[in-house]
Amino acid sequence: MDGHCDILIIGGGMAGLSAATALEAVGQRIIVLDKGRGPGGRMAARRVEFGGAQVGFDHGAQYFTARDPAFREAVLAWEAAGVAAPWPAAGDDAWVGTPGMNACVKAMAEPLDVRWGVRAERLERTGAVWRIGAGDQSFTAATVLVAVPAEQAAVLLAGVAPDLADLAGSVASAPCWAVMAGFDAPLPIAPDTYPSDTGPISWAARNSAKPGRRGVETWVIHASPARSRELIDLPKEEVAQTLLADFFAATGAAPESPQHLDAHRWLYALPQALGGEGARFDAALRIGIAGDYLHSPRVEGAWLSGRALAQAVLQERVASTS
Repeated sequence: MDGHCDILIIGGGMAGLSAATALEAVGQRIIVLDKGRGPGGRMAARRVEFGGAQVGFDHGAQYFTARDPAFREAVLAWEAAGVAAPWPAAGDDAWVGTPGMNACVKAMAEPLDVRWGVRAERLERTGAVWRIGAGDQSFTAATVLVAVPAEQAAVLLAGVAPDLADLAGSVASAPCWAVMAGFDAPLPIAPDTYPSDTGPISWAARNSAKPGRRGVETWVIHASPARSRELIDLPKEEVAQTLLADFFAATGAAPESPQHLDAHRWLYALPQALGGEGARFDAALRIGIAGDYLHSPRVEGAWLSGRALAQAVLQERVASTS
């Protein structure tokens, strides 16, 4: 076996790490598996080199809010640690990770046992033990928590926890194409953010203007769900050129040729959140789910969902021993 623990968490994004942090704080042995190469998930940041310098792009979540008191306390701790800062350009209650959006996730993961680049593929329950297959690795745990996008959770849970699989499977998520563009001079666009409820572009931001960023002029452009669906299966090079043209048309700026241009397709970017309970835990099977789709489709919603799942696990533990 490659690892035995009290609780194995599948998904090292905001929800999974929020649950792991709360559970490890009370002495639980936690292992987190994540298929990504490193921290980020939908708070991803990508570093590239062009124009003689390394620059970063926040191509996933652009900012987050901190309205819930518990989450605000966590955000203020991140600010004190230098991994988060307010970003007034996006709103009075907008925050970003520094120097990239993934900095907060990195800080959460640092003290935890997170196995990056490990994809959980199979779940099997034998007696009171869960066995988790991940390629040529295997793990055992008394409890399994699944904190991945709803569509992925539904597939993983289908054969072992049908009620949870059905709940996750009832969620539909909209895709989003994200474009990363770098220029050798500032674009003649006055605001640093361009949110829109209409047209092919739903959001654009001068990434280089965020707190803690340095270097040349960089922009991140998000296509609307409708535009993303239109372009869903096209090559990313074609998508990048199309959405860059959409961006210039929407802002009214004269088109400029970028020094760097790339695109990333988020298939499960915007879930239609179920709301309500925030998380679901099956005490009999000792398996649960968390994610923004169970709370609200925001970074804050993912954190609160993970915390709610941790609380459900701990409450069941207290109830079973009383």
